[in-house]
Amino acid sequence: MYISANDWLSRPPAAPPGPAALAVPGGTLANFYGRLLAADTTGELNKEAGLFLDAQIAGCAGLPCELPASPQELESWMFAGAQRATAAYSHYLEERQAGAPRRFFGNRAHALYFLRAVAPTKLVDGAWLYGLLKHWRNPRFADLLRTYVEELGDGAADKNHVVIYRALMARYGLESLDSLDDGLYTQGVIQLALASSAEEYLPEVIGFNLGYEQLPLHLLITAYELNELGLDPYYFTLHVTVDNPDTGHAKRAVQAVLDNLPRLGHAEDFWRRVRQGFQLSNAGIGSTDVIAGFDIEREVVRIFSHKSAAGHGAHSDYCRVAGRNINDWLARKEDIPEFLGALQKAGWIKRGAPVEESRFWGLLQGPRAEMFGVFSPYELQLIHDWIRGEASQDGGAYTEVLSEAATVRRPSFRVAARLAANRGESAFDAAATDDLLDVDLQALAQQLATLDEIGQARLLLQAMAPSQHWTPAGLQATRLFMQRMAGL
Repeated sequence: MYISANDWLSRPPAAPPGPAALAVPGGTLANFYGRLLAADTTGELNKEAGLFLDAQIAGCAGLPCELPASPQELESWMFAGAQRATAAYSHYLEERQAGAPRRFFGNRAHALYFLRAVAPTKLVDGAWLYGLLKHWRNPRFADLLRTYVEELGDGAADKNHVVIYRALMARYGLESLDSLDDGLYTQGVIQLALASSAEEYLPEVIGFNLGYEQLPLHLLITAYELNELGLDPYYFTLHVTVDNPDTGHAKRAVQAVLDNLPRLGHAEDFWRRVRQGFQLSNAGIGSTDVIAGFDIEREVVRIFSHKSAAGHGAHSDYCRVAGRNINDWLARKEDIPEFLGALQKAGWIKRGAPVEESRFWGLLQGPRAEMFGVFSPYELQLIHDWIRGEASQDGGAYTEVLSEAATVRRPSFRVAARLAANRGESAFDAAATDDLLDVDLQALAQQLATLDEIGQARLLLQAMAPSQHWTPAGLQATRLFMQRMAGL
């Protein structure tokens, strides 16, 4: 199967941005994200995805593009960009060794906030290439398909990018994405929309891949500071290595542009649209924007406001703060900032002091914690760092009791993982799928045995969709697909 030039040439240029063009199908980005993810096969939401992509392309039209004028200059551009990133990182390391504070994360809660905020993008990592899987016999797509399969970890759970990120979220209690800013779904929706419309947006898919697979400075710093804070950096260090400009995804992304550049006409239009796709890779709220947007006061208010709906009416009326009982305080979300202030005035919360000195913290953690289980691990870390104030810059975890002899620099994640390995513990439990009790895994085996070659291929592709490839059935399908690609 081949994608014809007519498939992408027949699409008219994106309309100028306007209220109708920028409307999100389904009302919110989060809703559209869920619908695209649930589709499982490309083309089901093709029209809506196309309208959304056109609006995003039009919105990026006036922005500067850092790509060179000619695709023949891409390799030099790629190496120059990688050298700038590594040189800037070396300068960052020199600053840190000279005593400069962390550049990105003020404390552990800040880093966890970041990991949660970028989850909608990370949980569909590689999705923009999914729509090309059914064209796996086209040799011009070899580098793109190799990249997608590697995003899926070649079918290995401990290398599948989404499996790794889901494990990271579970480890630190970040699974709930309630009340997440809708704009944080922009990149994920773009990736899923490209997956749904690969034939019509082939140049944009290739351009997006080109932009997304380059090595950015923020990735290097993020991995370093997560490790320093004792948080697992593996997802990010994996991308540092896999996106390298020599043999990694960055080099393959450049080669994919050159391999797919038309030889029989329309090359200029193709390159123009590749540049459009490249711009899409920078659309929405970026990683550094997320980091800069952290406001611990606002985040604490958000969490307490969210909890107020469940907490209202669940408290006895004997405890009163500033003349009002707790149920009364929790009746209106608008009162939460004042409630937190009242708790501080009453001495229940002592900001800038060790958490053990706050009576409220004793309700959350400790031998008589009456509110144990009310807050998630992330929320506890946030409250812990909010109470401690500047002292939280030491990166202390909410479960730790820091002694007076504790140093500012805590053991890094790598050191902790090495010590755990010495004790026979695993930092990442990547169980094989062969012995798992999974209904979809069983169904995959049963259906493959009854289908012809075409039907088998369709089933494997469905199981490798962004919503499924991280499951036991998806991992098995990826391994079988790789065998098919190799002609085994």
